[in-house]
Amino acid sequence: MFQAKRVYEPAAPEDGYRVLIDRLWPRGVSKDAAAVDLWLKEIAPSTELRKWFGHDTARWEGFADRYREELKDPDRAAAFEALRAAGRDHAVVTLLFATKEFEQSHAVLLLAALESR
Repeated sequence: MFQAKRVYEPAAPEDGYRVLIDRLWPRGVSKDAAAVDLWLKEIAPSTELRKWFGHDTARWEGFADRYREELKDPDRAAAFEALRAAGRDHAVVTLLFATKEFEQSHAVLLLAALESR
């Protein structure tokens, strides 16, 4: 089972295996507090795409389409397979992200991709 959670929320036993899916380490969060089992930078949107989007809701659809395309890139495809393997090895895998807007984040797109494949 995959789920998502802001990295700023406290770690909990029900999180299972915790995977940070952001390219940048979240500000103000220590490594101990984050309790990250795996930092999978490669699965995050490219720097160019992240900057272009800038959390502008008017660009959400374009961001979503472009990120889905980026997931087909060989580096991200390997990272995606690592996530799927974690899902086979652990009962619960929690995708950790920093943004405040879950509904317009790469985390929601990644969860959908994991569920559909």
